[in-house]
Amino acid sequence: MDQYLEFIGNHYLLCLALVIISFLLIQDLVESAFNKFEGLSPLLAVTKMNAADTVIVDVRVPHEYKKGHIEDAINIPVEKFSEQVASLEKYKQQAVIVVCKTGNRANSACKTLVRTGFEHVFNIVGGMQSWEDSNLPVKTASKDKK
Repeated sequence: MDQYLEFIGNHYLLCLALVIISFLLIQDLVESAFNKFEGLSPLLAVTKMNAADTVIVDVRVPHEYKKGHIEDAINIPVEKFSEQVASLEKYKQQAVIVVCKTGNRANSACKTLVRTGFEHVFNIVGGMQSWEDSNLPVKTASKDKK
């Protein structure tokens, strides 16, 4: 036991980092266990889109959205999502797939959707980066202009 205390005394920053990282990992595990929405890989998202009537919500800012987005995605920036979630009310019974650049901003949008009564909410794990890495189709602003 004395050796442990001596080690902690000599390497207090290393021990503090271990405690912080452990806390963050446990917090992430607990939070994901209680989420009422599911994470989907891009390929599973495509399968869900093909199998059911789904709605894609892109929560990136408009200039990111214009660079490339999933076909027929509705763009509602995450900063304005709480204010504009009412515009999605007609899709409450459908599967709603939320996407952002990496999947982090989509988490807060998914939580908002679940809180407002949406039952079938999904987040694309890895976001548009993962979508593009899987070589799935992306619609750009230049293609929109005709």
